[in-house]
Amino acid sequence: MIPDIQIPDIQELGAPKNGQRQAMDRRLFLQLLVYTGIEDVQKLTRALSESGLESVLYLDVNDPRGVGVLFLTEDPSLFTTKIRALLNAKPFSKYQPRPEFTMIGRTYSSGFEQDLEDWLLKKPRRNLSNAGDWAVWYPLRRKGEFETLSKEEQRGILMEHAKIGMGYGAGDLAHDIRLACHGLDTRDNEFVLGVLSKELYSISRLIQDMRRTQQTSKYIQSMGPFFVGKVAGRFLGDNI
Repeated sequence: MIPDIQIPDIQELGAPKNGQRQAMDRRLFLQLLVYTGIEDVQKLTRALSESGLESVLYLDVNDPRGVGVLFLTEDPSLFTTKIRALLNAKPFSKYQPRPEFTMIGRTYSSGFEQDLEDWLLKKPRRNLSNAGDWAVWYPLRRKGEFETLSKEEQRGILMEHAKIGMGYGAGDLAHDIRLACHGLDTRDNEFVLGVLSKELYSISRLIQDMRRTQQTSKYIQSMGPFFVGKVAGRFLGDNI
């Protein structure tokens, strides 16, 4: 064996709680799939409702015949079993997928979460249920230079960005779902963002305000495509 080899701890870690560091090997996987040519949205609503799968159905703002379907699960094998079977059967099999809008990611921790289980499993469901009917989903990739910065520099840049989001959240103007997609995205993106609100303008304004931060203005290599949708149906579990 090569000396000094360490097996990495790949659990999600949170802040200490009752004197012990929080650790979990659970997380949510979310995937957005987009279709066009939809003739009857109610057929999709019924199929999703009857499937027993956790999902959200969106009407595509930029395509009058389009929808987006967001699936969420702790077990990624469902993407290749039950979800795959659902999408290969009618009514979904009748419609044209738009793979350029496909996004997939996983919830993750930063190590500072006060309630790790809530952050990873419950809060995303809660935001999908309560944050509003409007949503914008998009992937992004940072420039490699960001990873060469010191941890202190990275924290300062990220906190500047996060404070804007926290202000919108505190005012119930917009809420987000942040996912990591390293090695999962077909275009090598690193993160997927979902921004949710009761008003579409609030989402657009939040993204506009984020553009002036160091992270976006200096260290983002690419963003998008942007899927803009309004909820047509929610089929979520009770774990919120």
